[in-house]
Amino acid sequence: MAGCSSMPPRVDPTQPLPPDWDSELGPVHEIEGAIPQRPVTPAVQSTKPNPPSRPTPAPLTTAESGMISLNRWALQNGLGSLRTIPLTPKPAHAIKTPYGSLVVQANSLVAYWDRLEVRLGFMPQQIGDQIFLNALDIRKLVEPLAHGVSVSTPANRLVVIDPGHGGSNLGTRNIATGHCEKEYTLDWAKRLAKLLEQSGWRVLLTRTNDVEMTLAERTTFADTHQADLFVSLHFNSAGENSEPAGLETYCLTPVGMQSSLTRGDDDDASQVFPNNNFDGDNLRYAVRIHRAMLPVTGNVDRGVRHARFLGVLRGQRRPAVLVEGGYLSNSREAKLIADPAHRQKLAEAVAKALE
Repeated sequence: MAGCSSMPPRVDPTQPLPPDWDSELGPVHEIEGAIPQRPVTPAVQSTKPNPPSRPTPAPLTTAESGMISLNRWALQNGLGSLRTIPLTPKPAHAIKTPYGSLVVQANSLVAYWDRLEVRLGFMPQQIGDQIFLNALDIRKLVEPLAHGVSVSTPANRLVVIDPGHGGSNLGTRNIATGHCEKEYTLDWAKRLAKLLEQSGWRVLLTRTNDVEMTLAERTTFADTHQADLFVSLHFNSAGENSEPAGLETYCLTPVGMQSSLTRGDDDDASQVFPNNNFDGDNLRYAVRIHRAMLPVTGNVDRGVRHARFLGVLRGQRRPAVLVEGGYLSNSREAKLIADPAHRQKLAEAVAKALE
C-alpha cells in the first residue's frame, strides 16, 4: 500500500449514535410483511424462547428482490423483534444477539456492531415501514458476527506478520518527526512477534530489516511457510489534510459486494480471489483486532472495512487482515506513533486480540 493514503469521507455525518444501545432502544418495532423468497438459515443457537408462531407471510413483491427485511430475519433467527433508536434526523434500527447489537440506519453504509463501526456493502433501504438490508450484507456481515467473533485455534498456530513497506518503498512520512512509515511498521512487527511467541504462536515476519518486498513476494512468503494467519501492519495518511485520524482495519471484499474504499481502482464485484474462501474468518479477525486496538489509538473509530485493491490480501490462502494503526498526517497521532511506548501498546493490543 504505497503511501497508505486513505481519506474517504464519513458516509453519514449526522448525529452520532449513542454509546449505550440498550438504554436508548425504543419500543419493540413489530413489523408484519414480506420476507425474502429463499429461506434464511438460522445464524445463532439462541437460548431465548422462540417468538410466537406467525402466519407465513407472502414473498417479496417489490423490485428490491435482493433485499431482506432485517426485522423478519431477526425473528426467524430467534433474536426477537427490531427495535428503534429515536435519533434525528432519522431513526436507527437495532437487533440484539447473544454476542452484540447491530445498529443500522436507512441510506447509510455506516453500521455498528457491538459499538464498533463496520461498513456495509450496500445502503440499507426503508421500504414502507420496514428496514431492508442487502442479502449479501446479511450473509457476509450480519450472519458471521451473529455467531460471535471466536475463531478456531489453527493447528500449527503459525502467523505471518507483514511490516508494511521497506527499502525504497518508504510509505508515508510522519509530519511530526519526518521519519518513514516503514520504520514504524517494522518496529511494531518485532514487538508483536515477541508477544505472540510468548502466547504460543509460531511467528514469521515477511521482513526483519529494511528491505523492499513486492506484494506478491509477501503473499508467496506466507504460502511457502503454510501460514495459518496473515496480518499486515501499516499507518495511514491523508496527505496535506491533517484532520483525519483514527483506526481502520481491512479485509478483502466478498464477491458481489461493493468495497468500502477503492482509491480510484476499478472495483469489479465479480472478481474472485483465493482469500474470498475465508470471508467469515477475515471479518472475525478484523473485528477482534479492531476492538482490541481502539482504546490504544484513542477510540477514534473509522471502521472495519472491505477493499479489493489490497494486493497483499487478495492472493492469501488463509485468513488475512490489514491494519492502519493511525494517521501519520495527523499531528496528535503522528506524535503517538513516534513514541516506542505507544508502538508497544499497539503490539500488546494485537497480541491480545489473537490470544
